[in-house]
Amino acid sequence: MGKVNYTVSSLFGGENKLPVVSEDAGYVQRIFDHRLDRELYEELKLRNAALGVTDNFRKVIDYFKVAPGETPAGFRVEYNLVNDGLVCADLVRDISYDKNGVLRPQNVLFSADSANPYEIEPMKNLISNLTCNPAIIYNQFINNPGANIGGKYKTRDEVLKDIGEILGPGCDISVELNDPFGSSESEILEEAARFKELLSEYRVVIKVPHTGPVNADNVSQLMTGDKRFSLRYNQGETRDFYRGHNLALMLKEHGYRVNFTLMFEPYQTALALQARPYFINSFIMFRHSQSMQMAGMMKAYEETGDPLFIEQLQKYMVENDYLSAGEINGDRFAAYTRARDILRYRGFLENPAADGLDGIRHNLNVLRQANLPDSRLIICNMQGENYYPYIDRLLMSPEYADMTKRVVITAGPELLAQFTSNAVVLQFHRRFMNAANGAK
Repeated sequence: MGKVNYTVSSLFGGENKLPVVSEDAGYVQRIFDHRLDRELYEELKLRNAALGVTDNFRKVIDYFKVAPGETPAGFRVEYNLVNDGLVCADLVRDISYDKNGVLRPQNVLFSADSANPYEIEPMKNLISNLTCNPAIIYNQFINNPGANIGGKYKTRDEVLKDIGEILGPGCDISVELNDPFGSSESEILEEAARFKELLSEYRVVIKVPHTGPVNADNVSQLMTGDKRFSLRYNQGETRDFYRGHNLALMLKEHGYRVNFTLMFEPYQTALALQARPYFINSFIMFRHSQSMQMAGMMKAYEETGDPLFIEQLQKYMVENDYLSAGEINGDRFAAYTRARDILRYRGFLENPAADGLDGIRHNLNVLRQANLPDSRLIICNMQGENYYPYIDRLLMSPEYADMTKRVVITAGPELLAQFTSNAVVLQFHRRFMNAANGAK
């Protein structure tokens, strides 16, 4: 049987149809071709009300200078009953949508970790978020002559302004605070306001890190001398561990969406969600590769009994902050025990060939039962060829079919680009191009 399609123009704006608010006619015309499901069609028909638009609808259209007859990417249309005689269409931020109220091709969305306008340009219509932190902006782009061609860009603001123009309205842009430790709340709000001025309230997402035991007084330890921290990662003042959470909550209360980052262990997730973030992150590679390193040293010791491997393990754990700087000469077998406990939690003792994606599985399950329908999980830190294919397989499994709308996959543009190709692509082009040029 055929299906009846309902559009806004099926109900409003013509002879024998419900009226359109005259001063909103030019804006309403933009959604005439938008489809309505039958339930919404019947509801609007029952209301027998005129159709207008909200102030926010006008503001979005005017700010982004949207082409006539269109609504922008990155927004869905909602209908609000203002009173018994008036329904108003609104544009609600939702990066799952392309322009004109059409859902993007897939539930799973993609993001890029970059501040390089030249590499963002080729993928601008394929991503829904861009992530910038100070290292990406300054080290990888502004201060990198190979990327910042001719030294065209001098400041962070110049970079962000051009990126915003390249990406258009459909892409969120996550920008990280320069100093989450020393800045006061008023200074952080001032920085956030500048980001909003550059990118608009619709696109800007403030990236806030977990702060751990770091604070304004001890952060210098990470930047001077041997750059070792005097405390273990889980030792310090309660207020310091929760500073990132409280900054996220504060920004949320001031109307900002927050990308709450530096989540390496699944057990961080439930507490992170208490800060009501828009994005949370699952970091993969660092945690996985370090697990394999520790597991290898532990196995070497267990097979040989050579204490040299325990010494190497202890040194490795200090260098990677699993132990504090002061524990470099501590009880070596205490280090072994700590490593064993960490790896047991990560599943490496039971399965040395673990894929490192246990954090993603856990975070999707936590997000599934959270009362935060607009929060999404960013899967990040997946350098190398091996992670993305397994992430793709995981997300396409029936177990997580209901969660794909909550996932954004991010990486550098050059890494994502690799997964558009395959060896057989070259084989076929060799065959086709030789055939096209008359070769047998």
